[in-house]
Amino acid sequence: MKKLVIMTALGLMASPALAQEESQGRDLMAEALRLFMQGFMAEMEPALEDLEGFLDNLNAYHPPEVLPNGDIIIRRKTPLEREIGEEGDIDL
Repeated sequence: MKKLVIMTALGLMASPALAQEESQGRDLMAEALRLFMQGFMAEMEPALEDLEGFLDNLNAYHPPEVLPNGDIIIRRKTPLEREIGEEGDIDL
């Protein structure tokens, strides 16, 4: 019986130490994830800048149209259409 009480007491005393190591492990994982994301963003920055340039030119096209045969057409707006808005206002 004494051995059981001693083993239980030792087991309960070890619990805070295990919890402390777990939080330290979480801190290390959070730091690793932060470093990974920083590296990923540094590598993706040129591609994101190219995508930003593409999105700036997106207003130069009409919305896509699906033809009856399944083809998808994306038509370019003419310069006159871009200058005159829906209400006849001219964008300056």
